[in-house]
Amino acid sequence: MEQLTESQKGRIAIRTFKTTADAVVLRGYYKLCGNSGQTLERALKDISPEIYGTMTDPRIIELDGLEYVLDRLPVGLEECKRVVLTAEEDMEDTSFKKILPPKRRRVSYRVGENDMCFVITRGLSEIYDILTHMTFLYIEAKKINAKMFDAEGNPTQKWLDIVKYLELGKKLTEKELDQAIWNLSVFLGQTYHETKEKYEYFESYNKEKGGQGQLIKIIANLGRAIDSEKESEENERMVSFTPSLVDMIVRNTYGKLWAAAIKDKLRSLDLLDRPLHIISANLHSALNVLYAYGAVKMNKIAGKADDFFELVNTVRDKGQDVIKFAQKYGFYAVEDQSGSQIDWQIIDTAKLKPVVFHPDVLVDPEKIQNEEPVILVMDYAFGTQAFGVMDELLQPLDEKPAPPTKMNVRSISVMGKAGILPGNQGDIMLAAGHVSEGMPDNYPVTNDLHREDFVDYEDVYDGTIITVLGTSLQNKNVLERFHSSNWQAVGLEMEGSHYQRAISAAILQDHIAPDVKLRYAYYASDNPLKSGSTLAAGSMGKEGIKPTYLITKAILQKIMA
Repeated sequence: MEQLTESQKGRIAIRTFKTTADAVVLRGYYKLCGNSGQTLERALKDISPEIYGTMTDPRIIELDGLEYVLDRLPVGLEECKRVVLTAEEDMEDTSFKKILPPKRRRVSYRVGENDMCFVITRGLSEIYDILTHMTFLYIEAKKINAKMFDAEGNPTQKWLDIVKYLELGKKLTEKELDQAIWNLSVFLGQTYHETKEKYEYFESYNKEKGGQGQLIKIIANLGRAIDSEKESEENERMVSFTPSLVDMIVRNTYGKLWAAAIKDKLRSLDLLDRPLHIISANLHSALNVLYAYGAVKMNKIAGKADDFFELVNTVRDKGQDVIKFAQKYGFYAVEDQSGSQIDWQIIDTAKLKPVVFHPDVLVDPEKIQNEEPVILVMDYAFGTQAFGVMDELLQPLDEKPAPPTKMNVRSISVMGKAGILPGNQGDIMLAAGHVSEGMPDNYPVTNDLHREDFVDYEDVYDGTIITVLGTSLQNKNVLERFHSSNWQAVGLEMEGSHYQRAISAAILQDHIAPDVKLRYAYYASDNPLKSGSTLAAGSMGKEGIKPTYLITKAILQKIMA
């Protein structure tokens, strides 16, 4: 029998994780130590995401992965035995504590000593994200627990050396702290300096919990959780999904509310009949490309205006000043009230005439005057949520008793960050199509953005973009296969296939014209094939400014030049 390749094994693992996750959502619950939990665990180990580093090595507790995960989960999750995922519940007026993770727009509530509740509004990708992170934590918890005891079941000396610092109940001296970090590093299988770096990070990140030694407490809580499971079935970690959550996903509740709010705003501004250009991007790029120069020159906002990239860099911390200026000239910013957590902006270009543009921004005033395009900038969707919101946005307006009214959509542009396969952070990728990782779906794209639109930027790649299930569900062998095979994939992200599926459906249903202009461009935030260059290595910072604004400028010039 012919053996499977490593990439084929990875692809099977990805499909196994997705299928199992979908199944437990429909069933309504699973235990991390149960059959479904073990299936998710085996699949994640087979996927072996680069972002989770040494997860599959029993000798080492993975600290970079731990930091990445806990940044995206609510504080105290490792202490909880029961986790509930639900649709929006009215908890604002309760005594339950609302918790927002440091690096993920995700609402959760601590509803008891042992209970945590996640409010899911962004669809299946958010569920995959949470289950992936919880599976990782469970794998690490079992590794920690194995290090706590010897073959006879007695506590190891390494573990006892750590426990004594938890029991001191006093602030450690500098010498005691160094010794505690050293003992912790030996226990974790990490170097002293790596452990100290993570120790200091969690001290600043977890201030609200109080006390000292947050990393030690987290490690201890994870390890002891496995002990408590062995003592009683009541202590086994349980994840449950409410019926309202399944209903919300099927009905696309939040996507409908989100799209309806946008159409109501367009109607109230009398913009529904005008040419509409939709841009999925961050909420500062289009704003600064169109208004920052005018704000500096006309409103005397402090900033260096000569060089375009220096201009946008100097106004980054003056966002409200630029917004106040922009609001005089056709700019409307709206915070999401639907629960989708996707804010949006409307730009009425007919009111841009008095605005002075930076010389590097090439727009045609006559074209603007003749066509008066309307630009809708929507913040990033999350994975599969992209289909739900775009599908609803492109639906005709229900004008009962009159027939439905189609919006005049002229272009749809997606500008985002993605992992790159052949290059480095800061490079630009242009999509020739999207293919779903672990699935047979693929969507060709006639991209209206080309290399020629970035003549002054050397590192531009065009090719297939892979749409992955999640940031933590990337298999190195699968990605290498996509890159080296006839797919010629150049990057990976989470929304492209979902956007294109909604756009293709809208064209087939005659909701939008077949010749709608499509633009997909991404800047590289990481390279998952290079160790040390994954998302776990941290954000790009200022390095992301140039590719972000080059792409934004190219999109806006396509609309207005």
